[in-house]
Amino acid sequence: MKLSVVVVNYNMCTLLRQSLYTLIRACRDIDYELIVVDDASNDKSVSVLQHDFPEVTLITNKKQVGIAASRNQGIEKAIGQYVLLVNADTINGKKTIEHVLEFMDAHVNAGGVGVRMLDPRGRFLPQSRTGFTRAWGTLLKLTGLAKYFPKSRLYKSDDNWIEEEEFATTEVDVINGGFMLLRRSVLQKIGMLDERMAMFGHDIDISFRIRLAGYKNYYFPKTYILNFNSQLKSKLSWAHIRNFYGAMIIFAAKYLLHMPQITIPGIPQIFAPKYEIER
Repeated sequence: MKLSVVVVNYNMCTLLRQSLYTLIRACRDIDYELIVVDDASNDKSVSVLQHDFPEVTLITNKKQVGIAASRNQGIEKAIGQYVLLVNADTINGKKTIEHVLEFMDAHVNAGGVGVRMLDPRGRFLPQSRTGFTRAWGTLLKLTGLAKYFPKSRLYKSDDNWIEEEEFATTEVDVINGGFMLLRRSVLQKIGMLDERMAMFGHDIDISFRIRLAGYKNYYFPKTYILNFNSQLKSKLSWAHIRNFYGAMIIFAAKYLLHMPQITIPGIPQIFAPKYEIER
C-alpha cells in the first residue's frame, strides 16, 4: 500500500466531515487507507463517521489521551509506505497528496515533507515554513539548542525571508504538524511520537529525530492546504499553558540532559548554512 492517512479528531464533527471528503477526493487515484482516531469526543463525531464513512478504519478512545498518543495509535495500524499525519480541521486540494507523494518518491533522502498552509482567508501561515512559533524559537536560543536548528535562521532579525521563500521548495529543520507526510521506514528506525508532548511539540521532536538519523525534512510549497487552526484552545486557558509550555520544558530537558549524537554533516553550528532550494 502506498499511503496511510491518520487523522485525530476531538469534537470537530463538522470540520472533520469536510476534511475527510477532501482527503478521499485527493486520494482517489492512490492506493491508500484512511485511519481516524477519535480521542473521546462527546459530540456526534463517532456516529457520523460510522454512518457517512464506513470505509474508514475507526479507533475510538474511551478517555482523552492527546494528539501525540492518538497519532501513535494510528501509526501502529498503518501499513502504507508513507504515513500522512493531518489535522481534522484542514482542507486538501485535489492534487495535494499526489504532488507530495511524487516529491517523496523523487527525494529518497527525505524523511518527511510539509506543505504551504493558508488560513481560511487565503493568507500564508508562516509556521508552515518555519515549523514552530516565535516562543519555541526563543526557547531554543535561550537553551543553546538553536545550534541544532541551523536552517531556521533563529539568529536572523529580518523576517523578509519568509515572504521571499514562501514559494521555494527547501530543506527545513521542522515539519509543521498540521500536515506531515512521513516515510514509514524512517519512523520504524527512529520510533514513534513522544506522547509526553500530548498536544504541542511532538512534531518538532519527531522532525528533530528525523534529522539526527541522517534524513532530511522538506517544505514543499507547490501545493497547499487550508488550515482552520480550530484545535487550538484559548491561549489564556490553563490547559493551553500547561500543554504548550510543558512541551517546551520536556523538549529542553530531553536534549539538554542527554545531548544527541549528531550524524548530520555540518552541524552543530550557529548561523544558517546555504539552503538547498528548488524553484
